[in-house]
Amino acid sequence: MAEQLQQWTLAATEQPPEWFIQAVKQYAPPAGGLYAAQLLWQRGIKDESQLTAFVNYKSYQPVSPFEFGQEMDLAVKRLQQARATGDKIAIWGDFDADGITATSVLWDGLGEFFGQNTQLIYYIPNRLTESHGLNEQGIDNLAKQGFTLIVTCDTGSTNISEINYAKQLGIDVIVTDHHTLPSERPPVTAIINPRYLPNEHPLFHLSGVAVAYKLVEALHQTLPDVPQHPLTDLLDLVAVGLIADLVQLKGDCRYLAQVGIQQLQADFRQPPAARRRPGIGRLLELCQKSGDRPTDISFGLGPRINAVSRIQGDASFCVELLTSQDAKRCNELAEVTELANTRRKSLQKDVQAQVAQKLTQLDLSTTSVIVLADAQWPVGVLGLVAGQIAQETGRPTILLSTENSPSDSETASALNLARGSARSINSVDLYQLVKDQAHLLHRFGGHPFAAGLSLLTENIPLFTAAINQRLRQSLGGANLTPTVQADLAVTVAELGKELFLELKILEPCGMGNPAPKLLIQNCWFENSWHRNQQDWQKKKVQYIKAEFDIRDDSSKSPFPGIWWGHYKEELPPGRCDCIAELDYNSHISKQRYEIRLIAVRPSVNSAPSNQNSPQILDWRNIPKQEYSKQDSVLVIEDCPTNWDDLRAWWRKSLYNQQQLAIAWSKPQNPPPSQIWLTLVGVAKYLSRTNQPVTRRQLLDKLGITDQTLHLGFKALKYLGFTVQRQDRSLQINWNADNASETLADAAVNQFLAAVREEQFQRNYFAEVPLETIVNRSLEKGAVINI
Repeated sequence: MAEQLQQWTLAATEQPPEWFIQAVKQYAPPAGGLYAAQLLWQRGIKDESQLTAFVNYKSYQPVSPFEFGQEMDLAVKRLQQARATGDKIAIWGDFDADGITATSVLWDGLGEFFGQNTQLIYYIPNRLTESHGLNEQGIDNLAKQGFTLIVTCDTGSTNISEINYAKQLGIDVIVTDHHTLPSERPPVTAIINPRYLPNEHPLFHLSGVAVAYKLVEALHQTLPDVPQHPLTDLLDLVAVGLIADLVQLKGDCRYLAQVGIQQLQADFRQPPAARRRPGIGRLLELCQKSGDRPTDISFGLGPRINAVSRIQGDASFCVELLTSQDAKRCNELAEVTELANTRRKSLQKDVQAQVAQKLTQLDLSTTSVIVLADAQWPVGVLGLVAGQIAQETGRPTILLSTENSPSDSETASALNLARGSARSINSVDLYQLVKDQAHLLHRFGGHPFAAGLSLLTENIPLFTAAINQRLRQSLGGANLTPTVQADLAVTVAELGKELFLELKILEPCGMGNPAPKLLIQNCWFENSWHRNQQDWQKKKVQYIKAEFDIRDDSSKSPFPGIWWGHYKEELPPGRCDCIAELDYNSHISKQRYEIRLIAVRPSVNSAPSNQNSPQILDWRNIPKQEYSKQDSVLVIEDCPTNWDDLRAWWRKSLYNQQQLAIAWSKPQNPPPSQIWLTLVGVAKYLSRTNQPVTRRQLLDKLGITDQTLHLGFKALKYLGFTVQRQDRSLQINWNADNASETLADAAVNQFLAAVREEQFQRNYFAEVPLETIVNRSLEKGAVINI
């Protein structure tokens, strides 16, 4: 894989006029205002009325829901008819945070006009067995129960055939959604979708939950004497969905998020027994947040709500969690949600490592769109990993799972469908890119930044080639190097409460108004350490966070910081440049201002002290007795199988201030079939003698990696063997009744292919020139001038 170097840029800072700086200072701490003024001016806020509406939500005039025109009129008319005739209504939601909060808004909001659980119900599709949107099986079930109206939220715009099917069964459909529109208006009673509005309209960027809110708002205005609770009671739910989703926080989006955060914070400050939404309160406690920051939603509530469907498939109970007044029940559901998020983190980390391994086999210099597939990957976390890879590589990324488990739909199993998720980078309209290959797809949907799709497994190579060719044509040779942009250059002395409160003027941040990223140059790190995270039950989560103090020459006092998902050894020694966000940690054990590290690299002004000596020593194929191990040299004797492993050793040598010596010999690779026979022989012996074995013993015996051994265990399973962990050992047993010859052949072939790939990589690393190793080891820490 020819990796691209990450490019750092510093945003151009045009000096705003003095009158604008003075206007911003009204909202800033006494000594501040200039930085906020520069950022606001740079982001298009250039007159006093714009500034006032942006900063102070009380001065913003929200837009009427009837700006949606005739479609809103039609929706309200049909709901009034349902109220008059007693029609049964089903809310059809979606399983992500925007869809869950949208369902909750309609459940609480329409529940003021229709009897909950009698005249009004909700339905959330299962992420793992159904896709986004309407489906005929669900519509059938509703028809059998006598429902004559479906109101969708965060979904439905492109479900033309399903809407027609509902009409045939006598069910009307009102669509509330914000996703991409079909070429013609669907055959619905009404469709409320802001994409029908002009791009500059204040409602254009509404997410699914905000569109649902606007429908309820229209009903409140039409029938003002009916509701028992104020419309504003829904705004905390709206804020959660808006900030958790990929929408620009402009116009009404920003206003609704601002008001909703205020409400969220006020409710959390109440004693637990007095909270209006005890479920949200308990979730905030579990993620150690207080609800007063947008990041409490984007890093706290949003991922937890999303995790339920990613891990369990069925997220229906999340609506109860967000809307129930039963504190005891909400506590139980919040803890189930927290455990799902813990499991999600672990799965995401595993899949990310596997994707990174596959990336080593790609040449990114000739790859415009990354498309990777694996039978082992759980569908639920693929979107998260795809987003990470897209950001790291600067390329749209599509990850697919080719495994059809018994829980998959009959259609997927019969057609052998691969299902997965796609994430884009800012410059590429992913939805259009995927839509251009619609003839190769089974289903797809989404928006320019994220999409879900399914296709025949056999079509993956053709799809990969076609989508890469299409993007290359549209880019016309444009550069896809991943870029991190800093907004301001600051010193350590400037970090703290004053700067935090000044930058807080820009909140809530999101797409179109990102959190300010600070460039800190010529700094260094001290007192660094890392640990696994713990869940609410004090159990370790396989997710790392490094903590440190940052210093530079501007101050004698250090400033604390964190780096999520990284080890302390990954912090470069000596002088560095870094890009970070300034945050406030409100957890009771911390309550401090800190930076959250985004990117780091050795400083432009800091050359290594041993620059005249070789960076890496080449001792390959030299007998051990001919070189002596020294404390100043870190020696690698095991031949690696990927660049990431080698870079990890390189980082360790830098951290320990040692030279790195590569000292492996050309591998003696037995035939893969012989390794398989050895594994089977060992399994038979251990099952017969009932002896335990450690994973390390098996790896040393077979000469393979842990990932390939996992595939070996899978193949053994289909021969009737079971591998169980006992303390630190493994116990292998055999039962002929559990064998499946058909499945065994495919699994054995997968194991043999993995062994062959490992052996190929080891042969490569045995002979690759030292110059290549040096260059590739340095790539991720290479310095690019700003």
